[in-house]
Amino acid sequence: MKEGYVIRNQTKAHFITATVVDWIDVFSRKSYRDIAIDCLNFCVKNKGMIVYGYVIMSNHIHLVIQSNDCSLSDLLRDFKKFTAKTILEQIQTEPESRREWMLERFKLAPQSHSRNKNYQFWQYGNHAEEIYTAKFMWSKLDYIHMNPVRAGIVESASDYIYSSASNYVYDSGLVQIEKMDNPIVDVLKSWSFTKYNKY
Repeated sequence: MKEGYVIRNQTKAHFITATVVDWIDVFSRKSYRDIAIDCLNFCVKNKGMIVYGYVIMSNHIHLVIQSNDCSLSDLLRDFKKFTAKTILEQIQTEPESRREWMLERFKLAPQSHSRNKNYQFWQYGNHAEEIYTAKFMWSKLDYIHMNPVRAGIVESASDYIYSSASNYVYDSGLVQIEKMDNPIVDVLKSWSFTKYNKY
């Protein structure tokens, strides 16, 4: 299974899924979502990350990203390492009603493999899919942006601030993205106002 989702071309854009171990709802807390946002922005400004789309859900993050400066695998490793370290530190030092339960789950996760770790925050692997056409890119962006609608969090995708939907609809958002040009005239307008606002 893993073989089908290896990043082979480190320079191409990929659809990425990063999932918290045991699907723990870490990102139900705003403070942890903000850590992920800050790290994405740091990677954009300082590490050559190009973000075409993203969404932060309660227990996973979807990204469509590309690396401009280094290998995409290295960039993802650094992103996951920093967010894991920072969120785990905050869980241990800031008020958190679920602290003991979450830390116990994160402590049990690395016992199933040989890597020496106290805690494991992210599941291994990124379920990476190379973006090979503009049509495939838009299908992934659509999937990403409709996640909060399907989950019943918002009625309109652009109302969910922890995604790039508002970047595409309103040209503003929490993360600096590279907007994907749609090859079909007026499709973005139709996509933004018909699909996003009818829900």
